[in-house]
Amino acid sequence: MKIYTERLMLEPLGTKHYKTTYRYSTDPENTEMMCYLPCDSGEEVMDYLIKCEKQWQMEKPEYLDAAVMLDGVHIGAVSIELLDNYTTGEFGWIIDKNYWGRGYAAEAARYFMQYMKDRFCLKKFIAHADSENTASVKVMEKLGMKRSSFHGGRKNRNSDEDRTEYLYEISLL
Repeated sequence: MKIYTERLMLEPLGTKHYKTTYRYSTDPENTEMMCYLPCDSGEEVMDYLIKCEKQWQMEKPEYLDAAVMLDGVHIGAVSIELLDNYTTGEFGWIIDKNYWGRGYAAEAARYFMQYMKDRFCLKKFIAHADSENTASVKVMEKLGMKRSSFHGGRKNRNSDEDRTEYLYEISLL
């Protein structure tokens, strides 16, 4: 699978992306508002990338992660977890902080959304974000998603602070 956008190329995320994935997924600044990052070790990064490769080989994967490539350089990832008997996709994305603010996350997510919709006939997409993560909120809004709820109880991995989380969604019916 390769998806070409205006400026990017998406391909299955895997072990060949280890070095760059390690860099952005272990960086506390890059992962400050994320529930499952930063990664604690290179072993954790490699284990995840191996799992990603296995998911791409499955007919009915639990999730799919795509590497975001810019001129042959791996700059981040976009992922979709498949929920509700393959009717809903839950988005996630990360872009290396050296590439923030250029619209790459929204561009990659828009094309990955279309790919996943076509491949699995998804009817709805959702995404969660820390309420202070204005960059992710902008991505969700660029995708046409609307905020449907917010609640407390969010725990980001590198913080013990109780946070507020937004839920955004878009229905494709």
